[in-house]
Amino acid sequence: MTTPPVGVPTCYRHSDRETWIRCQRCERPICPDCMREAAVGFQCPDCVAEGRRSVRQARTAYGGQISARPGVVSIALIGINVVVWAAIMASGRYGSRLYELFALAPAGSCREGDGGYYPFMDEATCQAGTTARWVDGVSDGALWQLLTSMFTHVEPWHLGFNMLALWVLGPQLETLLGRGRYLALYLLSGLVGSVAVYWLSGEQSTTVGASGAIFGLMGALVVVGLKVGGNVQSLLVWIGINVVLTFTLSNVSWQGHFGGLLGGAAIAAVLVFAPRERRTAVQVSGLVAIGVLLAAAVVLRTLTLT
Repeated sequence: MTTPPVGVPTCYRHSDRETWIRCQRCERPICPDCMREAAVGFQCPDCVAEGRRSVRQARTAYGGQISARPGVVSIALIGINVVVWAAIMASGRYGSRLYELFALAPAGSCREGDGGYYPFMDEATCQAGTTARWVDGVSDGALWQLLTSMFTHVEPWHLGFNMLALWVLGPQLETLLGRGRYLALYLLSGLVGSVAVYWLSGEQSTTVGASGAIFGLMGALVVVGLKVGGNVQSLLVWIGINVVLTFTLSNVSWQGHFGGLLGGAAIAAVLVFAPRERRTAVQVSGLVAIGVLLAAAVVLRTLTLT
C-alpha cells in the first residue's frame, strides 16, 4: 500500500487512494469505487443513502403504499385456500377432523366420522356413544371458526369459483388500496359474513367458503366505482347474477353472501371517503370501530346460545 503525498486529497472512505473528485452534495473527496452517478456529477454513498431516505414513498389514491408486485396478497390468499382444501381432501373431506375444526358451526353438535351428525343430541349423550364425537361450535369457544371457515372448502367447484373471483377482483382493489388496506378489507368482509352466519343460520349447521369475503370485494368495487364516478352497471349485473344463484343453488349460504356484501361496502366507504388531511387516522378508527361492533355481535349471539 502506498501513501499519497502530503496535501493531496484522498477518498474519505479509503484514505490510501488519491482523488480529485468531490461529492456534489457534501464535497468530500471520493474515489472511483465510491462514486455514485447523480443527475449532475457524482455523489458519495452516504449522500445517496440519505437522499433515498428523504424521498417520499409513492402512495395509492387512498393512502396505501404502491406495490412493486401487484396482486401478491391475492395470490397468497389463493394459496392458503388451496393448501387448506388439499389438506381436507386428503384427510377425509366432510369427515375430516380439520374440517370439523375449521368449519363455522354456531353451536356444538354430535358428529360421525363420515360427516353426518345427530341433531338435538347434547354433549353428554354424544360422548356416551361408541363412534360419534362431540365437535365444538363458536358458542362453545371455537371462535377461530369465524376466521378459518373463510379459508375452508370441500367441493372443487366451490373452491374454483371463489378463487377465480378472487383472482379477477382482488388485484384491482389491491392496486387501488395498497396491500395492508386490501387485506383488511378482505378479512373484515369475511368476518362480517361469518358473524351474519353465526346469527342467522341453523345452530348445528356448518358453513365454509370464502364467499363472504368475495362478496365483500364486489361491494367494495361498487363503492369505489361510485366514488370515482365510474360505470358500475356491469358489476351490478354480475352481483345480481350471483344473488340469483345464491337462492337457486342448494347448500349456499345467503347469510354469508349478504353479510359480506354489506360489510365490504361499509369497509370500502371508510377507506375511500376518509378525508385526505387525516386519512390514515380516520381509516384506522373506522376499521377498529367495525371490528368492535363485530366482537360485540359475537358476544351477544353467544349469550343467546348458551
